[in-house]
Amino acid sequence: MAKYGEGDKRWIVEERADGTNVHNWHWAERDCLEWSRARLSSLLAGLTILDGEGGLSLRTVALDKLDGEAYVNIRKGKVIPGYELSLTLSWEAEAASESGAAKVTGTAEVPYLADENADEDPDLRVTVRGDETPLALRAKDAFLSRGKPMVLEKIREFVAAMAKGGPAKDELDSKKTPTKVAGSAPAKEAVLAPAPAVEKKKAKGKDKEGFKTIEMTEKFYCRSKDIYEILMDENRWKGFTQSNARISREVGGEFSLFDGSITGVNEELQEGKLIAQKWRFGSWPDGLYSSVRLVFDEPESGVTIIKLKQTDVPEEDKYGNSTVVENTERGWRELIFQRIRGVFGFGI
Repeated sequence: MAKYGEGDKRWIVEERADGTNVHNWHWAERDCLEWSRARLSSLLAGLTILDGEGGLSLRTVALDKLDGEAYVNIRKGKVIPGYELSLTLSWEAEAASESGAAKVTGTAEVPYLADENADEDPDLRVTVRGDETPLALRAKDAFLSRGKPMVLEKIREFVAAMAKGGPAKDELDSKKTPTKVAGSAPAKEAVLAPAPAVEKKKAKGKDKEGFKTIEMTEKFYCRSKDIYEILMDENRWKGFTQSNARISREVGGEFSLFDGSITGVNEELQEGKLIAQKWRFGSWPDGLYSSVRLVFDEPESGVTIIKLKQTDVPEEDKYGNSTVVENTERGWRELIFQRIRGVFGFGI
């Protein structure tokens, strides 16, 4: 028995150099709000509800708003999800008329989505932005009859994913795979033997083993040159991130973001069109860089679409933590793109 005040070192998670909660023996809570934002956005944005049927086109546009909390609690492989969310989804409709194409927009709101009602479909409220013209009412009715079942089906997919562990699912699945133990000692944690390295040829269009690709498309209400300038200006970076930044505006020049947490080198720069960089977190294995490409498109004046593609993102950092891809994607969305919209007024 351990002496009072000392504890048994086998159960003191803090004693590990990487701070890992071994086998989730203790309760581990994972914040899933940003994962939920990304998952719901991918499920709900860009759904085609009507494709010209009856002269009407109707589709969802984007997840405009997600508020509330979402998390999963895990202990010894047992998942207990918890979430209370409200969300707003934008939609648009278009119909041909004698004077040309007429458009109308609106929102679909789910005021309460919670784990306590996981076996029930949530309430869905559909509204029109602006006057309720004949086209607007027609589009609203079409959304209720055709779009509502589609949206609720996608929400059921989200609920099922949360029940399986949300962003922690891959981690839980890996723990179920039998792993040989190389030796053991009394009162010490068993050490997992590393799997033998197997060299595999990278298939065309697929990630290398142990690496992932992040892709996202973001919309801003500004000129492409304006947001390009923000992303390449260290003083504006300091402003919207509230952290130190150092950015070279030259090809081959280096950059450092978020107080040095992210570093890299500019590979290709085209003002208002392209930023290509070698990019890494300080917690990644030494010498390992991902490739980032930000492509800027301005389909109409005052509207810019940024397509981000980041390849060769490691699944684990040098401490063995397996949330690298999730945290990197969340950082782009929450700490960069959303803050730019909020600070500079480029949002919807």
